[in-house]
Amino acid sequence: MADYAAEHDTQWHTSYWPLMVSVGTLFLVPLSFTFYFVYSSALWAVISLGIGAPLTLGALAGWVREGLADEHHYGMGLSVWAMPFFILAEALLFIGFFAGYWVTRLQAPLWPPAGTPEMSLLVPIIMTVILVSSSVTIHVAEGKLEEGDRAGFNSWLIATMVLGAVFLGFTAMEWSVLIGEGFTTSTNIFASSFYSITGFHASHVLVGLAIFVAVLLPALGGTVNKHFVAAASMYWHFVDVVWFFVVSQIYFW
Repeated sequence: MADYAAEHDTQWHTSYWPLMVSVGTLFLVPLSFTFYFVYSSALWAVISLGIGAPLTLGALAGWVREGLADEHHYGMGLSVWAMPFFILAEALLFIGFFAGYWVTRLQAPLWPPAGTPEMSLLVPIIMTVILVSSSVTIHVAEGKLEEGDRAGFNSWLIATMVLGAVFLGFTAMEWSVLIGEGFTTSTNIFASSFYSITGFHASHVLVGLAIFVAVLLPALGGTVNKHFVAAASMYWHFVDVVWFFVVSQIYFW
């Protein structure tokens, strides 16, 4: 038994899913943005999105499936150890967005630029309350899982997913209202920054919900990988923390 454990402790884990996610993200974000904003080619931007979106989603699905299987192959699993590295990479992407926004904001003689409609501050406050509440519910869900209360875990996980979906609904509603007022990505530099940063964050919320779906479906059948749940919760808290930066910089500065 000791020899078996030693053998598996030194076993390298290899996966091609992170590479696939990176390639998909390359098409989904930098290339599509470059085609649209730099080269003014909506066609190539759509083509890039068409390649990047299914590639990213498919790779994420494979990565999640692999993460769910970690516990069976490696005992304590790899998800919890891998997630901080993934979060660090995502944090650097957000820093890039914010750095570009800060440079533009500090150099602008007038902010927000002409053509920007007055935005309601109540909506982002409500969205903040919703997202913070979802962090609380996923924490409670983890507690229920540790107590062995599978029904309670499922209920609180579903509550977290509902709150996340409501948050996305508010994002879609706000975008719809602003676009209806003629405030689009091409209105001014603030519009480009606003839709880029809030959209990038919303995409992370969507990914978090997809991860929770991958947790919930097996859980409803009686199977839960505790280490993967911990990794999913870690990612969700990261998304919540990033939102505070989005709110403070985009809406209140």
